[in-house]
Amino acid sequence: MTEFEDISLEEMISDGFDIVAEEISLSDLSETEKNSGQKIFPILPVRNMVMFPNVVMPITAGRKTSIQLLEEAQNNGELIGIVSQKSSDLEQPAEKDMYQIGTLAKIIKIIKLPEGNITAITKGFYRFKVKKITETQPYFKAEISKLKDGKPKNQEEYEALLENVKDLALKIIELDPNIPNAANFAIKNINNNDDLLNFICTNANFPSSEKQKLLEEKNLMERANKCYEMMHEDFRKLELRNQIHQKTSKDLDKQQREYFLNQQIRTIQEELGGGPENDVEELILKARKKKWNEEVEEHFQKEINRLQRQNPNSPDYNVQRNYLDFFTDLPWDTFTKDTFDIEKAQRILDKAHFGLEDIKKRILEHMAVLKLKNNMKSPILLLVGPPGVGKTSLGKSVADALGRKYVRVSLGGLHDESEVRGHRKTYIGAMAGRILQSIKKSGTSNPVIVLDEIDKVGKGMHGDPSSALLEVLDPEQNKSFYDNFLEMGYDLSKVMFIATANSLSTIQTPLLDRMEIIQISGYTLEEKSEIAKRHLIKKQQEENGLDAKSFKLGNAELKHIIEAHTSESGVRTLEKRIAAIARWVALQTALAKEYDPKISIAKIDEILGVPRPKSLSELTDVPGVVTGLAWTSVGGDILFIESIISNGKGALTMTGNLGTVMKESATIALEYIKAKHDELGLTQDDIEKKNIHVHVPEGATPKDGPSAGIAMLTSMVSSFRNKKVKPHLAMTGEITLRGKVLPVGGIKEKLLAATRAGIKEVILCEANRKDVEEIKKDYLKDLNVHYVSWMNEVLELALENN
Repeated sequence: MTEFEDISLEEMISDGFDIVAEEISLSDLSETEKNSGQKIFPILPVRNMVMFPNVVMPITAGRKTSIQLLEEAQNNGELIGIVSQKSSDLEQPAEKDMYQIGTLAKIIKIIKLPEGNITAITKGFYRFKVKKITETQPYFKAEISKLKDGKPKNQEEYEALLENVKDLALKIIELDPNIPNAANFAIKNINNNDDLLNFICTNANFPSSEKQKLLEEKNLMERANKCYEMMHEDFRKLELRNQIHQKTSKDLDKQQREYFLNQQIRTIQEELGGGPENDVEELILKARKKKWNEEVEEHFQKEINRLQRQNPNSPDYNVQRNYLDFFTDLPWDTFTKDTFDIEKAQRILDKAHFGLEDIKKRILEHMAVLKLKNNMKSPILLLVGPPGVGKTSLGKSVADALGRKYVRVSLGGLHDESEVRGHRKTYIGAMAGRILQSIKKSGTSNPVIVLDEIDKVGKGMHGDPSSALLEVLDPEQNKSFYDNFLEMGYDLSKVMFIATANSLSTIQTPLLDRMEIIQISGYTLEEKSEIAKRHLIKKQQEENGLDAKSFKLGNAELKHIIEAHTSESGVRTLEKRIAAIARWVALQTALAKEYDPKISIAKIDEILGVPRPKSLSELTDVPGVVTGLAWTSVGGDILFIESIISNGKGALTMTGNLGTVMKESATIALEYIKAKHDELGLTQDDIEKKNIHVHVPEGATPKDGPSAGIAMLTSMVSSFRNKKVKPHLAMTGEITLRGKVLPVGGIKEKLLAATRAGIKEVILCEANRKDVEEIKKDYLKDLNVHYVSWMNEVLELALENN
């Protein structure tokens, strides 16, 4: 051994040390002191024990210096000072590592042990305080001062307290199986109250630091009180431990009883037609690996018992077995650890997606809050934007950035509520809803689930799936999402849902209210070009078996493809065009034909076909034709509004598959012209003797909405006055009967469509200024926006002066 430590009471008794019978009187001590005249005392530091006066204590020593101290002290007939170390981890304590108050003791006997260790039987006499360390080598020696114990003022109270201490000690001995019965005998045979107190303080199950506090207490009454309080605490812990032990024993008895009953059930089932013991054992084995709460455990035990009672040949057996298979396959309280490296997450998002700054910012904000709080309800995000802008693929990048599993659930065309909530398990072919199936597939309870095309959810004869999604997508309710198949609540609050949609118009208002809407607009020319260089070209080279040197597209060529061969908000059509070029290159390679890897604009037109016209000036170079801006589910677009006058009686006709609101806008425009003809420079005869026809091309496409109001009015005035509209100019806005211009929506998509079409000037309502200011200036660097409030301002800006 390399330390000093006390031997417990039971060890002392088992080794044959009779503590009570030890006869060393104080007079022997006085005689010893008198004869020796000892002034300097060897100091023995010990750990994990505290020596008290008038107590016999064996000490086992293993260090050479300590063995030397004990042997020399016995040979010289010296008394030794025993002090405790402050920390039990120190092998070689210094003066500052020892307590200053200890107990003076005499060595009664030394017993040599195997491996060179010795055990010294010592008895304490009185407490002392170290005055001065005189030597440190080979062991500590010091001058000491004797400390006297303060006698109790009320002797009767002191004796009564010690009786309580004694009774409590006997109760502890009875409760604690680790204490030998001989301790009971020892306590009953100590007649001196002070010795009894010191004996109990020495052998009680207190920490060494608490025992040291008892030793330093000079008042015996206070020492007895503190000892009694700590004994009470130990007694309560022992009682609680015994109660737990008894309860556990009862639980084990109950489990054993259930085990034997289950064995009997298995035997009966085998006699009736084959037992399902393999199925049950497999399910129980899977359940042992699960982390779930008491409620789930209780439900599982109830269902597994039901399975055991069923005949394996009955149809209900397979239903129950399938149910328990799904139940045990769910991850329950299994979670993946979120990655809080925000800089790494930003690099992942930037690498996978160019642009989309709003959604990237929102994800990084969520990660920052999660990092600081370490517990947060996951947000439910709704990404709204035209096709091809990367809404769906963004979910995979978010999962990678957070370090979570990724699952995609397609909701397009869903019309059955049970697809979300599941079927009752009693039905044939019953299964859980798509949400819990996705959780099972991911293997964790906190994946990133992308609910794709949530605006395409239908409503059929089997309920409304949109209404079923209300609970799924409500952070206050989805903590206990109820699936009909599972028949109990499942916690979805840690799942991060990302829904995607092209339009908000078909989504229920209560469902929208539960989600955080993030609008994703179309890409600019520069963004499309950058996305093509970073992602699309490499992807198509790989998919068509080509290498990086097979073909190259420069900035000018990419710009030509985007402007002349695509007209979309996203990049899906652009990818198709690049794929067509890649297939052409693959064909040339397979035929071993020579070609220039640097594809020219002329070669692009040869591969992709005739480009669409870049300029709109020839289309609007006649009176009555105006370029309008429209919003569609696939992003912004331009449309042309034409009007022409003919002799007649002032009739208005409209064509072009127009909706009710759009027809009303044309009617309002004509009524405004009739009311303000003088201000517009028109005569009464011009209006009453002329018919006007309004047409919006692409008649197969339905068109509706109020945003073409100012364009219709401008087209009519242009026809009546025979004045052209300025080239490269577009407009959008609603009008009133009095000529007031009202704001409209979808401004960002409309302006991006205008830039794609080569528009140079746009007329908007003054109230839409704030919408334009939210758009990056780089997107609109070649676009001049005019803000108006009244129709006369529109006409002044739009019509040419000649």
